[in-house]
Amino acid sequence: MAEIKIVAESRTAFGKGAARRIRRDAKVPAVLYGHGLDPLHVSLPGHELMLALKNSNALLSVELDGSSQLALPKQVQRDPIRGYIEHADLLLVRRGEKVTVNVPVVLSGEAESGALVVTETTEIALEAEATHIPEAVEISIEGLEIGTQILASDLQLPEGSTLQIDPDHLIVNVTAAPTAADVEAELAQAEADAGIERDEPEHLDEDAADEAIGTDGDAPAEDGAATDGQ
Repeated sequence: MAEIKIVAESRTAFGKGAARRIRRDAKVPAVLYGHGLDPLHVSLPGHELMLALKNSNALLSVELDGSSQLALPKQVQRDPIRGYIEHADLLLVRRGEKVTVNVPVVLSGEAESGALVVTETTEIALEAEATHIPEAVEISIEGLEIGTQILASDLQLPEGSTLQIDPDHLIVNVTAAPTAADVEAELAQAEADAGIERDEPEHLDEDAADEAIGTDGDAPAEDGAATDGQ
């Protein structure tokens, strides 16, 4: 993964008021920490940081006071409504250093007709060099049959990466796609469990049906219509 350069500024003012002032200037308060060093409190350009963090394991080259340090995003706080970054914790790393990160699972291809592919695990934990973190782990499901299961031990990991979860952990499960009848039965059961009663369709009894259409099978005459040819 390529390094993304970003210029930081030292900050000495803290608290909610100081953070609001930083955000008003289109910047983000952040903390750099790791390797036993004292935390460095900085502000980062908001737009550049947002673009950089489109990948959750982006490797940042943070330039501060004439020097640069590598860092990985460890915790990012976003506004729950607008989605902008409110604060970022960045972990300092060194070249060649091994780190454990969560990497997304990406499926490619299509399973056999009538199959439903369920991704049981959307991210897996890997150990990799800080400067060689894979963007994703790709899994081919091309032609997989119903009943197939892909475990963590079945994955083809990027070179230099090692698995950090149980090898028997289920990643992908291929099952039979539910029929309309299956969906209806499941819905009915869920409603029954929730105590919801369905309204049964109304059915006319035989006498009511005869009265509605006339005893001889003809529709009833409209009010005011002649019945004897008058």
